[in-house]
Amino acid sequence: MIAEGEQRATPSSPPRFVADAMLGRLAKWLRMLGYDVVFMPDVPDIDILRRARAESRFLLTRDTALARRARSLGVFIHHQDLKAQLRELAEKGLISGPLPDTRCPICNVPLQAVPKPHVRDRVPPYVFQTQREFYECPQCHRIYWAGTHWQNVQATWKEIGW
Repeated sequence: MIAEGEQRATPSSPPRFVADAMLGRLAKWLRMLGYDVVFMPDVPDIDILRRARAESRFLLTRDTALARRARSLGVFIHHQDLKAQLRELAEKGLISGPLPDTRCPICNVPLQAVPKPHVRDRVPPYVFQTQREFYECPQCHRIYWAGTHWQNVQATWKEIGW
């Protein structure tokens, strides 16, 4: 397992993660922060472990046995609270705040900016009138914008100290 305070991530190469079934919410938030996170909820532990090793991803888990089996790639998450989990990853040197590009919280694919006219019929009228920037997931084609949910995400980041 990764040792407390051990520095792994560098600005030039952000870490990539695999999250097990117990950490779906953390996986979505890390994606919104821009981190590449494969979420594997209904997969046997051995397959999660193989994927982490094959792709040199840190394995995020609340399962102590799985974290031990993953050895240096294993990251045991002690806390159940999301903010505490994010702080824990920051304290371990694995994340350092938001990356420049957000990923789709569902698909894990980097979002792409789309011109406002292209989303007119795909978002509620009020959203279209009040927002200037829109982003699309090239895989699932969901449209995202910086609405009140995004403000809540940013408030959480500030609470953590980013």
